[in-house]
Amino acid sequence: MGRRCHAAAAVAALGLILSTPAASRAQTLTATQSDAQAAYDRALGDFKSVLAERRRQIEAKQPLPNLPGQALYLARVAVISTYKDLTDAVPSRIGKPNKFEIPPAYFDAAIEPLVDEYADLFEIMEAPPASAQNSATPFNDVVDLAAAIARARGLAPVHAEAAGRISLGLFYAETNGKQNVRNARSNTYMGSLQTGPSEDRNGQRKWEAIKAAIAATDPALNARDDKEEARSRGTDRRFNHWTNVRDGLMNAHAELFAEIPAIVKTLPDPIDQMKLFELIQIVPTPTRSALKSGDLLNYRVSDPTIMKHLRNNSIFAFGKADRARSSASFREILGAMWLFKRKFQKAMVKYAEIKPR
Repeated sequence: MGRRCHAAAAVAALGLILSTPAASRAQTLTATQSDAQAAYDRALGDFKSVLAERRRQIEAKQPLPNLPGQALYLARVAVISTYKDLTDAVPSRIGKPNKFEIPPAYFDAAIEPLVDEYADLFEIMEAPPASAQNSATPFNDVVDLAAAIARARGLAPVHAEAAGRISLGLFYAETNGKQNVRNARSNTYMGSLQTGPSEDRNGQRKWEAIKAAIAATDPALNARDDKEEARSRGTDRRFNHWTNVRDGLMNAHAELFAEIPAIVKTLPDPIDQMKLFELIQIVPTPTRSALKSGDLLNYRVSDPTIMKHLRNNSIFAFGKADRARSSASFREILGAMWLFKRKFQKAMVKYAEIKPR
């Protein structure tokens, strides 16, 4: 309760801090700059308002609306977008770095407490259901399953290790490393790797096709799988951490584990490797085409639907200039995935902790 009170007090104080400078700055701004400032002030006010409303509803134990996180998400997007428009119009507004490692042109470090509150609310709204089947070793499970799948597909140990590290990054990208979570912005995607029912079934079918190879290369992991399969029977298997990770990897990523030797040559930075596999989750068809092209980084996408999917996943989503882009190379796409970077850095730290096993 103390943390929530502190967050609420910080948000209230922030409102007072931010209200005075805007009025004085407006006296020296051009009309275009004043419009950009006003748009940011409105977006910031809306963000604070929706945060306060959702906190009040939760504290009062009131029923939440369908997709209770969507309004918060859109309000946060608006804040970042209008701040980028403001710094484009008034470059002097670009401030100091922030703890989220968002480029300063997109984010005012003074509003960090609002984003902390945003994260706290999502953690409450996306808490696992009471029936969720947790694992005592959720991070190890992700690494072990991915490495076992990679070995069963014939990858060398060093590349199976990369598969495990990359998949741990996916876990952080999808849920920030929290197992069995729900989704406050979707009624379809659930669980540790955020799969839909059809994706979960597809992954299960693919797992069954390689299970004999898994049993031959890793009998202990296969025995664990049998136990989790039995435990999850008759439930929504997406809320069993083991089966959701297993089926999520098999559905979207396992077939491309064979490309890891080539990927690590083109993208030696492990975080870039994680970004690429996250793109397989977001825009699978163009990402596979880019890998087959022989010129991954310069492969360009221009389909409006693909650009929309990227924006819906926080890539080229913020500010008029970014949203006006009609095409992008994969080099540019990877560079624009800065909201994922901090999550992948957490995955790298966690991987370093469990790797000695």
